[in-house]
Amino acid sequence: MSQTPDSAVRTYIEQHRAAFLDDLTAWLRIPSVSAQPDHATDVRRSADWLAAKLKETGFPTAEVWLTPGAPAVFAEWPSGDPEAPTVLVYGHHDVQPAAREDGWDSDPFEPVVRGNRLYARGAADDKGQVFFHTLGVRAHLAATGRTAPAVNLKLLIEGEEESGSPHFRALVEEHAGRLAADAVIVSDTGMWSEDTPTVCTGMRGLAECEIRLYGPGQDIHSGSFGGAVPNPATAAARLVAALHDEHARVAIPGFYDGIVELTDRERELFAELPFDEERWLETAKSRAAHGEAGYSTLERIWARPTAEVNGIGGGYQGPGSKTIIPSSAMVKLSFRMVAGQEPDHLEKAVRDWAGTQVPAGIRHEIRFGAATRPCLTPLDHPALQSVVRAMGRAFEKPVRFTREGGSGPAADLQDVLGAPVLFLGISVPSDGWHAPNEKVELDLLLKGVETSAYLWGDLAEHWRPTP
Repeated sequence: MSQTPDSAVRTYIEQHRAAFLDDLTAWLRIPSVSAQPDHATDVRRSADWLAAKLKETGFPTAEVWLTPGAPAVFAEWPSGDPEAPTVLVYGHHDVQPAAREDGWDSDPFEPVVRGNRLYARGAADDKGQVFFHTLGVRAHLAATGRTAPAVNLKLLIEGEEESGSPHFRALVEEHAGRLAADAVIVSDTGMWSEDTPTVCTGMRGLAECEIRLYGPGQDIHSGSFGGAVPNPATAAARLVAALHDEHARVAIPGFYDGIVELTDRERELFAELPFDEERWLETAKSRAAHGEAGYSTLERIWARPTAEVNGIGGGYQGPGSKTIIPSSAMVKLSFRMVAGQEPDHLEKAVRDWAGTQVPAGIRHEIRFGAATRPCLTPLDHPALQSVVRAMGRAFEKPVRFTREGGSGPAADLQDVLGAPVLFLGISVPSDGWHAPNEKVELDLLLKGVETSAYLWGDLAEHWRPTP
Protein backbone atom coordinates (compact mmCIF):
# COMPACT_ATOMS: atom_id res chain seq x y z
CA MET A 1 0.00 0.00 0.00
CA SER A 2 1.37 3.41 -0.93
CA GLN A 3 1.77 6.03 1.76
CA THR A 4 -0.67 8.89 2.08
CA PRO A 5 0.92 12.35 1.89
CA ASP A 6 0.39 12.82 5.65
CA SER A 7 2.13 9.59 6.56
CA ALA A 8 4.92 10.34 4.09
CA VAL A 9 5.47 13.73 5.72
CA ARG A 10 5.52 12.24 9.20
CA THR A 11 7.87 9.44 8.19
CA TYR A 12 10.28 11.90 6.62
CA ILE A 13 10.23 14.14 9.70
CA GLU A 14 10.87 11.22 12.04
CA GLN A 15 13.76 9.98 9.87
CA HIS A 16 15.40 13.41 9.94
CA ARG A 17 14.47 14.46 13.48
CA ALA A 18 17.90 13.79 15.02
CA ALA A 19 19.83 15.70 12.35
CA PHE A 20 17.34 18.57 12.53
CA LEU A 21 17.78 18.91 16.29
CA ASP A 22 21.56 18.64 15.98
CA ASP A 23 21.54 21.55 13.54
CA LEU A 24 19.20 23.62 15.68
CA THR A 25 21.38 22.96 18.72
CA ALA A 26 24.44 24.19 16.83
CA TRP A 27 22.62 27.42 15.91
CA LEU A 28 21.40 27.94 19.48
CA ARG A 29 24.99 27.82 20.70
CA ILE A 30 25.68 31.10 18.91
CA PRO A 31 24.89 33.91 21.43
CA SER A 32 23.32 36.28 18.90
CA VAL A 33 22.32 38.96 21.42
CA SER A 34 21.62 42.05 19.33
CA ALA A 35 21.19 44.36 22.34
CA GLN A 36 24.77 43.88 23.53
CA PRO A 37 27.57 45.38 21.38
CA ASP A 38 30.00 42.74 22.61
CA HIS A 39 27.93 40.14 20.72
CA ALA A 40 27.87 41.97 17.36
CA THR A 41 30.24 39.41 15.84
CA ASP A 42 28.03 36.60 17.18
CA VAL A 43 24.95 38.10 15.53
CA ARG A 44 26.85 38.22 12.23
CA ARG A 45 28.03 34.65 12.81
CA SER A 46 24.42 33.60 13.39
CA ALA A 47 23.35 35.20 10.10
CA ASP A 48 26.20 33.53 8.21
CA TRP A 49 25.35 30.16 9.77
CA LEU A 50 21.69 30.43 8.77
CA ALA A 51 22.44 31.54 5.21
CA ALA A 52 24.75 28.57 4.75
CA LYS A 53 22.19 26.17 6.22
CA LEU A 54 19.44 27.50 3.95
CA LYS A 55 21.71 26.90 0.96
CA GLU A 56 22.28 23.37 2.23
CA THR A 57 18.51 22.94 2.61
CA GLY A 58 18.09 23.69 -1.09
CA PHE A 59 17.36 27.41 -1.38
CA PRO A 60 19.09 28.58 -4.57
CA THR A 61 19.43 32.07 -3.08
CA ALA A 62 20.50 32.74 0.49
CA GLU A 63 22.09 36.08 1.33
CA VAL A 64 23.13 38.09 4.35
CA TRP A 65 21.75 41.62 4.12
CA LEU A 66 23.67 44.23 6.08
CA THR A 67 22.00 47.10 7.91
CA PRO A 68 23.44 49.98 9.98
CA GLY A 69 22.89 47.58 12.89
CA ALA A 70 22.67 43.80 12.82
CA PRO A 71 22.38 41.75 9.62
CA ALA A 72 19.30 40.01 8.27
CA VAL A 73 19.09 36.89 6.12
CA PHE A 74 17.13 36.64 2.87
CA ALA A 75 16.46 33.40 1.00
CA GLU A 76 14.38 32.55 -2.04
CA TRP A 77 13.25 29.32 -3.71
CA PRO A 78 11.10 29.84 -6.83
CA SER A 79 8.34 27.37 -7.54
CA GLY A 80 8.68 27.27 -11.28
CA ASP A 81 4.90 27.65 -11.60
CA PRO A 82 4.11 31.12 -13.00
CA GLU A 83 0.70 31.10 -11.30
CA ALA A 84 1.90 29.97 -7.88
CA PRO A 85 1.47 32.41 -4.99
CA THR A 86 4.54 34.01 -3.48
CA VAL A 87 4.92 33.64 0.27
CA LEU A 88 7.40 35.45 2.52
CA VAL A 89 8.26 33.91 5.90
CA TYR A 90 9.37 36.37 8.60
CA GLY A 91 11.26 35.58 11.79
CA HIS A 92 14.37 36.72 13.64
CA HIS A 93 17.70 35.16 14.56
CA ASP A 94 18.74 37.52 17.33
CA VAL A 95 17.93 36.66 20.96
CA GLN A 96 17.47 38.29 24.33
CA PRO A 97 20.41 38.64 26.73
CA ALA A 98 20.88 35.64 29.01
CA ALA A 99 23.36 34.54 31.68
CA ARG A 100 23.53 31.60 34.09
CA GLU A 101 23.30 33.96 37.08
CA ASP A 102 19.90 35.21 35.87
CA GLY A 103 18.38 32.02 37.23
CA TRP A 104 19.07 29.49 34.49
CA ASP A 105 19.47 25.86 35.52
CA SER A 106 22.12 25.42 32.81
CA ASP A 107 24.18 27.58 30.46
CA PRO A 108 21.62 29.42 28.28
CA PHE A 109 23.84 29.01 25.21
CA GLU A 110 24.60 25.35 25.79
CA PRO A 111 21.33 23.66 24.73
CA VAL A 112 20.15 20.74 26.78
CA VAL A 113 17.24 18.32 26.41
CA ARG A 114 15.41 17.44 29.59
CA GLY A 115 12.45 15.14 29.09
CA ASN A 116 10.86 16.23 25.83
CA ARG A 117 11.94 19.84 26.10
CA LEU A 118 14.88 21.68 24.59
CA TYR A 119 16.24 24.41 26.86
CA ALA A 120 18.28 27.30 25.46
CA ARG A 121 17.99 31.00 24.76
CA GLY A 122 16.22 31.26 21.40
CA ALA A 123 14.78 27.74 21.51
CA ALA A 124 11.28 29.19 21.09
CA ASP A 125 11.94 32.89 20.46
CA ASP A 126 12.72 32.67 17.65
CA LYS A 127 15.35 30.30 16.28
CA GLY A 128 13.32 27.15 16.84
CA GLN A 129 10.30 28.58 15.05
CA VAL A 130 12.40 29.89 12.15
CA PHE A 131 14.26 26.63 11.79
CA PHE A 132 11.23 24.35 11.59
CA HIS A 133 10.64 25.73 8.09
CA THR A 134 13.90 24.15 6.86
CA LEU A 135 12.77 20.61 7.63
CA GLY A 136 9.19 21.49 6.69
CA VAL A 137 10.05 22.43 3.11
CA ARG A 138 12.19 19.32 2.69
CA ALA A 139 9.35 17.13 3.98
CA HIS A 140 6.99 18.91 1.57
CA LEU A 141 9.27 18.06 -1.35
CA ALA A 142 9.84 14.45 -0.25
CA ALA A 143 6.11 13.76 0.20
CA THR A 144 5.06 15.33 -3.10
CA GLY A 145 7.98 14.35 -5.30
CA ARG A 146 8.57 17.98 -6.23
CA THR A 147 12.00 19.48 -6.82
CA ALA A 148 10.86 22.98 -5.81
CA PRO A 149 8.17 24.20 -3.40
CA ALA A 150 4.58 24.48 -4.60
CA VAL A 151 4.79 28.24 -3.84
CA ASN A 152 7.46 30.80 -4.54
CA LEU A 153 9.04 30.69 -1.09
CA LYS A 154 11.00 33.57 0.43
CA LEU A 155 12.43 34.07 3.91
CA LEU A 156 13.41 37.28 5.69
CA ILE A 157 15.03 36.58 9.04
CA GLU A 158 15.77 39.77 10.95
CA GLY A 159 18.74 40.37 13.26
CA GLU A 160 17.44 43.22 15.42
CA GLU A 161 13.93 42.26 16.55
CA GLU A 162 15.00 41.98 20.19
CA SER A 163 16.44 45.49 19.94
CA GLY A 164 13.26 47.09 18.64
CA SER A 165 13.85 46.55 14.89
CA PRO A 166 15.32 50.07 14.45
CA HIS A 167 16.41 49.47 10.83
CA PHE A 168 13.79 46.95 9.74
CA ARG A 169 11.36 49.21 7.91
CA ALA A 170 14.18 50.86 5.96
CA LEU A 171 15.49 47.40 5.04
CA VAL A 172 12.07 46.33 3.78
CA GLU A 173 11.64 49.54 1.80
CA GLU A 174 15.11 49.20 0.26
CA HIS A 175 14.46 45.62 -0.86
CA ALA A 176 10.71 45.86 -1.47
CA GLY A 177 11.03 44.52 -5.01
CA ARG A 178 12.82 41.35 -3.96
CA LEU A 179 10.56 40.90 -0.94
CA ALA A 180 7.33 41.29 -2.94
CA ALA A 181 4.84 38.63 -1.84
CA ASP A 182 1.17 37.74 -1.95
CA ALA A 183 1.19 36.80 1.76
CA VAL A 184 3.51 37.04 4.75
CA ILE A 185 3.84 34.20 7.26
CA VAL A 186 5.11 35.35 10.65
CA SER A 187 6.70 32.57 12.68
CA ASP A 188 7.45 34.63 15.76
CA THR A 189 4.30 33.89 17.69
CA GLY A 190 2.61 31.14 19.66
CA MET A 191 -0.47 29.10 20.43
CA TRP A 192 -2.98 29.26 23.22
CA SER A 193 -1.77 26.04 24.87
CA GLU A 194 -0.38 22.59 24.13
CA ASP A 195 -3.92 21.21 23.93
CA THR A 196 -5.44 24.11 21.99
CA PRO A 197 -3.77 24.87 18.67
CA THR A 198 -4.56 28.39 17.53
CA VAL A 199 -3.86 30.79 14.70
CA CYS A 200 -3.40 34.49 15.38
CA THR A 201 -5.30 36.77 13.00
CA GLY A 202 -4.10 40.20 14.04
CA MET A 203 -1.74 42.36 16.04
CA ARG A 204 -2.27 45.78 17.53
CA GLY A 205 -0.19 48.76 16.55
CA LEU A 206 1.66 51.11 18.89
CA ALA A 207 2.19 54.85 19.22
CA GLU A 208 4.01 56.51 22.11
CA CYS A 209 4.42 60.09 23.22
CA GLU A 210 5.84 62.20 26.02
CA ILE A 211 4.07 65.39 27.09
CA ARG A 212 6.16 68.01 28.89
CA LEU A 213 4.39 70.78 30.80
CA TYR A 214 6.15 73.99 31.84
CA GLY A 215 4.91 76.55 34.37
CA PRO A 216 7.08 78.99 36.37
CA GLY A 217 10.60 79.62 35.13
CA GLN A 218 11.86 77.81 38.25
CA ASP A 219 10.47 76.02 41.29
CA ILE A 220 8.72 78.64 43.44
CA HIS A 221 7.44 78.89 47.03
CA SER A 222 3.95 77.39 47.38
CA GLY A 223 3.11 79.76 50.24
CA SER A 224 4.01 82.90 48.36
CA PHE A 225 2.57 81.89 45.01
CA GLY A 226 0.34 78.83 45.52
CA GLY A 227 -3.23 79.30 44.43
CA ALA A 228 -2.33 82.27 42.26
CA VAL A 229 -0.34 80.68 39.38
CA PRO A 230 -0.95 77.43 37.45
CA ASN A 231 0.85 74.32 38.67
CA PRO A 232 2.26 72.04 35.90
CA ALA A 233 2.08 68.96 38.17
CA THR A 234 -1.63 69.62 38.73
CA ALA A 235 -2.05 70.09 34.97
CA ALA A 236 -0.36 66.72 34.39
CA ALA A 237 -2.70 65.04 36.88
CA ARG A 238 -5.75 66.61 35.23
CA LEU A 239 -4.50 65.55 31.81
CA VAL A 240 -4.22 61.95 32.95
CA ALA A 241 -7.62 62.09 34.66
CA ALA A 242 -9.20 63.31 31.41
CA LEU A 243 -7.76 60.45 29.34
CA HIS A 244 -10.72 58.08 29.98
CA ASP A 245 -14.40 58.50 30.71
CA GLU A 246 -16.39 56.74 33.43
CA HIS A 247 -16.79 53.67 31.18
CA ALA A 248 -13.00 53.33 30.67
CA ARG A 249 -13.32 54.47 27.07
CA VAL A 250 -10.60 56.72 25.73
CA ALA A 251 -12.01 60.25 25.86
CA ILE A 252 -9.83 61.79 23.15
CA PRO A 253 -12.16 63.09 20.40
CA GLY A 254 -11.65 61.16 17.16
CA PHE A 255 -9.68 58.36 18.84
CA TYR A 256 -12.05 55.62 17.63
CA ASP A 257 -12.49 56.98 14.11
CA GLY A 258 -12.36 54.26 11.45
CA ILE A 259 -11.67 51.27 13.68
CA VAL A 260 -12.66 47.81 12.48
CA GLU A 261 -15.17 46.55 15.02
CA LEU A 262 -15.24 42.96 16.21
CA THR A 263 -17.80 40.84 14.40
CA ASP A 264 -20.25 38.66 16.28
CA ARG A 265 -18.47 35.61 14.88
CA GLU A 266 -15.09 36.78 16.16
CA ARG A 267 -16.53 37.37 19.61
CA GLU A 268 -18.01 33.87 19.56
CA LEU A 269 -14.64 32.39 18.58
CA PHE A 270 -12.82 34.25 21.35
CA ALA A 271 -15.43 33.02 23.83
CA GLU A 272 -14.72 29.40 22.82
CA LEU A 273 -11.17 29.57 24.18
CA PRO A 274 -10.64 28.02 27.62
CA PHE A 275 -9.87 31.33 29.32
CA ASP A 276 -9.49 31.34 33.11
CA GLU A 277 -9.65 34.96 34.22
CA GLU A 278 -8.56 34.26 37.79
CA ARG A 279 -5.45 32.48 36.55
CA TRP A 280 -4.82 35.28 34.07
CA LEU A 281 -5.02 37.81 36.91
CA GLU A 282 -2.42 35.83 38.81
CA THR A 283 -0.12 36.04 35.80
CA ALA A 284 -0.84 39.77 35.58
CA LYS A 285 -0.05 40.14 39.30
CA SER A 286 -3.32 42.05 39.58
CA ARG A 287 -6.40 41.87 41.80
CA ALA A 288 -9.22 42.66 39.38
CA ALA A 289 -9.95 42.94 35.68
CA HIS A 290 -10.69 46.42 34.38
CA GLY A 291 -11.26 48.06 31.03
CA GLU A 292 -13.66 49.37 28.44
CA ALA A 293 -17.25 48.55 29.35
CA GLY A 294 -19.05 46.05 27.15
CA TYR A 295 -16.04 43.92 26.26
CA SER A 296 -14.49 40.78 27.71
CA THR A 297 -10.89 40.68 28.90
CA LEU A 298 -9.68 38.91 25.75
CA GLU A 299 -11.55 41.36 23.55
CA ARG A 300 -9.97 44.27 25.40
CA ILE A 301 -6.38 43.06 25.03
CA TRP A 302 -6.69 41.74 21.49
CA ALA A 303 -9.18 43.83 19.59
CA ARG A 304 -9.78 47.17 21.30
CA PRO A 305 -7.57 50.27 21.18
CA THR A 306 -6.12 51.54 24.43
CA ALA A 307 -4.46 54.55 26.02
CA GLU A 308 -2.14 53.88 28.95
CA VAL A 309 -0.17 56.11 31.30
CA ASN A 310 3.38 54.73 31.35
CA GLY A 311 4.82 57.39 33.57
CA ILE A 312 3.97 60.64 35.34
CA GLY A 313 6.23 62.92 37.28
CA GLY A 314 7.06 66.42 38.38
CA GLY A 315 8.15 68.35 41.43
CA TYR A 316 9.96 67.16 44.51
CA GLN A 317 10.44 63.38 44.80
CA GLY A 318 12.81 63.10 47.77
CA PRO A 319 12.14 62.29 51.44
CA GLY A 320 10.13 64.67 53.54
CA SER A 321 8.42 67.72 52.07
CA LYS A 322 9.48 70.61 49.91
CA THR A 323 6.70 73.15 49.61
CA ILE A 324 7.08 74.27 46.02
CA ILE A 325 5.16 74.76 42.84
CA PRO A 326 7.36 72.84 40.40
CA SER A 327 8.53 74.44 37.22
CA SER A 328 7.72 71.41 35.08
CA ALA A 329 6.00 68.02 34.93
CA MET A 330 5.73 65.23 32.40
CA VAL A 331 3.44 62.41 31.29
CA LYS A 332 4.39 59.40 29.15
CA LEU A 333 1.54 57.81 27.20
CA SER A 334 1.23 54.81 24.89
CA PHE A 335 -1.61 53.91 22.57
CA ARG A 336 -2.37 50.45 21.21
CA MET A 337 -4.10 50.77 17.85
CA VAL A 338 -6.39 48.30 16.10
CA ALA A 339 -7.15 47.85 12.41
CA GLY A 340 -8.59 50.99 10.87
CA GLN A 341 -6.64 53.40 13.06
CA GLU A 342 -3.99 55.53 11.40
CA PRO A 343 -0.95 56.74 13.39
CA ASP A 344 -1.02 60.21 11.81
CA HIS A 345 -4.70 60.67 12.66
CA LEU A 346 -4.13 59.47 16.22
CA GLU A 347 -1.20 61.82 16.72
CA LYS A 348 -3.22 64.81 15.54
CA ALA A 349 -6.14 63.80 17.80
CA VAL A 350 -3.83 63.58 20.83
CA ARG A 351 -2.21 66.93 20.07
CA ASP A 352 -5.58 68.64 19.63
CA TRP A 353 -6.94 67.05 22.82
CA ALA A 354 -3.92 68.01 24.90
CA GLY A 355 -4.19 71.57 23.68
CA THR A 356 -7.71 71.82 25.06
CA GLN A 357 -6.74 70.28 28.41
CA VAL A 358 -3.72 72.41 29.31
CA PRO A 359 -4.68 75.62 31.15
CA ALA A 360 -3.49 79.11 30.29
CA GLY A 361 -0.07 79.83 31.71
CA ILE A 362 1.19 76.29 31.11
CA ARG A 363 3.32 75.69 28.04
CA HIS A 364 3.39 72.13 26.72
CA GLU A 365 5.43 70.11 24.24
CA ILE A 366 4.53 66.71 22.78
CA ARG A 367 7.07 64.36 21.24
CA PHE A 368 5.91 61.22 19.41
CA GLY A 369 8.19 58.33 18.53
CA ALA A 370 7.96 56.14 15.43
CA ALA A 371 4.65 54.28 15.32
CA THR A 372 3.90 50.64 14.51
CA ARG A 373 0.75 50.01 12.48
CA PRO A 374 -1.82 47.35 13.40
CA CYS A 375 -2.48 44.39 11.13
CA LEU A 376 -5.56 42.18 10.76
CA THR A 377 -6.42 39.32 8.41
CA PRO A 378 -10.13 38.57 7.83
CA LEU A 379 -11.26 35.14 8.96
CA ASP A 380 -12.38 34.20 5.48
CA HIS A 381 -9.12 35.08 3.73
CA PRO A 382 -8.10 32.03 1.63
CA ALA A 383 -4.46 32.16 2.76
CA LEU A 384 -5.55 32.15 6.40
CA GLN A 385 -7.77 29.17 5.72
CA SER A 386 -4.75 27.34 4.29
CA VAL A 387 -2.83 27.97 7.53
CA VAL A 388 -5.78 26.66 9.53
CA ARG A 389 -6.11 23.51 7.41
CA ALA A 390 -2.37 22.80 7.53
CA MET A 391 -2.25 23.19 11.30
CA GLY A 392 -5.41 21.08 11.69
CA ARG A 393 -3.81 18.26 9.69
CA ALA A 394 -0.67 18.37 11.81
CA PHE A 395 -2.36 18.55 15.21
CA GLU A 396 -5.43 16.50 14.27
CA LYS A 397 -7.55 18.90 16.32
CA PRO A 398 -9.81 21.87 15.62
CA VAL A 399 -7.82 25.07 15.26
CA ARG A 400 -9.12 28.15 17.06
CA PHE A 401 -8.36 31.83 16.63
CA THR A 402 -6.58 34.46 18.70
CA ARG A 403 -5.07 37.89 18.24
CA GLU A 404 -1.98 39.49 19.73
CA GLY A 405 -2.33 42.37 22.15
CA GLY A 406 1.22 43.54 21.62
CA SER A 407 2.91 45.03 18.58
CA GLY A 408 5.74 44.01 16.28
CA PRO A 409 7.54 44.68 13.01
CA ALA A 410 5.21 42.40 11.03
CA ALA A 411 2.97 45.38 10.37
CA ASP A 412 5.82 47.03 8.44
CA LEU A 413 5.76 44.12 6.00
CA GLN A 414 2.02 44.54 5.52
CA ASP A 415 2.36 48.28 5.13
CA VAL A 416 5.29 48.31 2.68
CA LEU A 417 4.51 45.16 0.70
CA GLY A 418 0.73 45.46 0.72
CA ALA A 419 0.38 41.78 1.62
CA PRO A 420 -1.77 40.17 4.32
CA VAL A 421 0.09 39.01 7.41
CA LEU A 422 -0.61 35.50 8.73
CA PHE A 423 0.80 33.95 11.87
CA LEU A 424 2.16 30.42 12.23
CA GLY A 425 3.75 29.59 15.56
CA ILE A 426 3.83 26.62 17.91
CA SER A 427 5.25 28.16 21.07
CA VAL A 428 3.18 28.01 24.27
CA PRO A 429 3.10 30.44 27.24
CA SER A 430 5.19 28.15 29.43
CA ASP A 431 8.14 28.42 27.01
CA GLY A 432 9.36 31.45 28.94
CA TRP A 433 10.27 33.94 26.23
CA HIS A 434 12.81 36.49 27.55
CA ALA A 435 12.96 34.59 30.85
CA PRO A 436 15.41 32.16 32.45
CA ASN A 437 15.12 28.55 31.28
CA GLU A 438 13.49 29.36 27.95
CA LYS A 439 12.49 26.12 26.25
CA VAL A 440 10.53 24.64 23.39
CA GLU A 441 8.34 21.54 23.51
CA LEU A 442 9.90 19.15 21.01
CA ASP A 443 6.60 17.52 20.06
CA LEU A 444 5.16 20.93 19.26
CA LEU A 445 8.28 21.97 17.36
CA LEU A 446 7.85 18.94 15.10
CA LYS A 447 4.17 19.79 14.68
CA GLY A 448 5.42 23.13 13.38
CA VAL A 449 7.60 21.27 10.90
CA GLU A 450 4.60 19.22 9.81
CA THR A 451 2.34 22.26 9.48
CA SER A 452 4.95 23.96 7.31
CA ALA A 453 5.19 20.85 5.14
CA TYR A 454 1.44 20.87 4.45
CA LEU A 455 1.05 24.61 4.06
CA TRP A 456 2.83 25.24 0.77
CA GLY A 457 0.82 22.67 -1.16
CA ASP A 458 -2.45 23.85 0.38
CA LEU A 459 -1.76 27.47 -0.57
CA ALA A 460 -0.91 26.50 -4.14
CA GLU A 461 -4.04 24.37 -4.47
CA HIS A 462 -6.59 26.72 -2.89
CA TRP A 463 -5.30 30.23 -3.56
CA ARG A 464 -4.43 31.96 -6.78
CA PRO A 465 -4.00 35.64 -5.91
CA THR A 466 -5.49 38.18 -8.27
CA PRO A 467 -2.73 40.13 -10.08
